[in-house]
Amino acid sequence: MQKINHKELLDAGVHFGHLKRKWNPKMAPNIFMEKKGIHIIDLYKTGDAMENAAKAMANIAKSGRKILYIATKKQAKDVIEKNAGEVNMPFVTERWLGGMLTNFSTIRKSIKKMQSIEKLLADPGSNTSLTKRERLTLGREKQKMEKYLGGIATINRLPAAVFIVDIVHEHIALAEARKLNIPTFAMVDTNSDPTLVDFPIPANDDAAKSIKVVADYLTGAIKDGLGERKKAKEEEAKPAPKKDEVDKAVEVAEKAEVKATAEAVKEKVEEKTEK
Repeated sequence: MQKINHKELLDAGVHFGHLKRKWNPKMAPNIFMEKKGIHIIDLYKTGDAMENAAKAMANIAKSGRKILYIATKKQAKDVIEKNAGEVNMPFVTERWLGGMLTNFSTIRKSIKKMQSIEKLLADPGSNTSLTKRERLTLGREKQKMEKYLGGIATINRLPAAVFIVDIVHEHIALAEARKLNIPTFAMVDTNSDPTLVDFPIPANDDAAKSIKVVADYLTGAIKDGLGERKKAKEEEAKPAPKKDEVDKAVEVAEKAEVKATAEAVKEKVEEKTEK
């Protein structure tokens, strides 16, 4: 796991919080100072929180479970979708549909419907079985469903954890995760309550550069976890040595040991003879 580069955090503006009048008092331990009416976040606290979150995320990825990325803010959408795609994790970057977690069975039905429409439109036979108007209607419905459900189409069960950018903006998603006891990782700004999150990361959650530097670091940790999982699977897949090969190796080792012993005895005899 790469080390935190505090200069990189500083250059990305991770330390900029909200105006003093908009602060949440529970963020006080993570605030370094106030400057011109704006709270400045303690980057050492940010670095420690990022390392703790990264270790936990790497372990989740190593176990083969999924982490759901959530960010519907304009400045975070592209960054989060890109990061989630790099590690093949589900994501939500459009409007959060109420019940995406608490009513997951219904969401799965909608995903299956979307996939069945995709198959139907991809089937060459549908050109004759469907009218032009029906194909157009189904195409629009598929496009609309893909917009909101495309990022979670690959998951068949609830995620093992969620990573949220801005818990104030994504309060519904956070509430659903907490209700189901799903571990939460989140970027929390000075206007947020960090006690609502299992792994809060004090950081500027409004600037695209700040979101990118934090998300990239955590995604890197997930990549490490996935790499360890792949390596472990390859080790398990290696064929065990055959019995004949083992017996032969033992025989060679025994002969080498006997030869070494004989040479040692010979040397001792020669020493005595010389004396």
